Amino acid sequence: MHRLQRLLPAARAAFRPLVALSSARPLVAARFAHAAPAETQISDVRQEIRKLKEQAVLGGGEQRIAAQHKKGKLTARERLELLLDEGSFNEIDALVEHRCADFGMGKQKYPGDGVVTGSGTIHGRPVFVFSQDFTVFGGSLSETHAQKICKIMDKAMLVGVPVIGLNDSGGARIQEGVASLAGYAEVFQRNVDASGVVPQLSLVMGPCAGGAVYSPAMTDFIIDGQETSYMYVTGS
Repeated sequence: MHRLQRLLPAARAAFRPLVALSSARPLVAARFAHAAPAETQISDVRQEIRKLKEQAVLGGGEQRIAAQHKKGKLTARERLELLLDEGSFNEIDALVEHRCADFGMGKQKYPGDGVVTGSGTIHGRPVFVFSQDFTVFGGSLSETHAQKICKIMDKAMLVGVPVIGLNDSGGARIQEGVASLAGYAEVFQRNVDASGVVPQLSLVMGPCAGGAVYSPAMTDFIIDGQETSYMYVTGS
């Protein structure tokens, strides 16, 4: 009996938070009573995703697409439509955006971040592809841009299928500094790792400089677009 009496105060102390939580339930219920129904919230999320996908398709916008066409060049997505079997393209990371906040970049974000990546087939044979979008920051490579390319290269090595890169890039995205250069280092490492493991093909579709030239130089084949492709070596 005396032992039980000694344990009762400790038991009461242990149950005190539960009693407080029970008394707070009406307040919690009242707070969520004014929240939008779950169906409405899901609909809003779907609408936002749909909006972002539409933005991703436009890349840098209609004016920049028109400028690309005026130069006799296709957009990143138009090139993939011609390269791959109809309806075979499966895009990866379509809504990825860069994480840079310096130099006003936090206000300049485009879903996809300047490169379209994924898998598809050519004459029924599977391939992994990336196509750089010159309408978004001149196709320059950011940290997340590089991560997208590295992901499809890793997948290609995993399943043993070719990697095809459609290069149209001014090189490293200067606003990101060493983060961009580190991204290129990761791409170059994949070029080395994939050498002799899976075929690597590079199509130079526009004025490419720096890393956008060094990476193709390490692949098995380089194909230049007539009248539109240039390869510039940069750096000191």
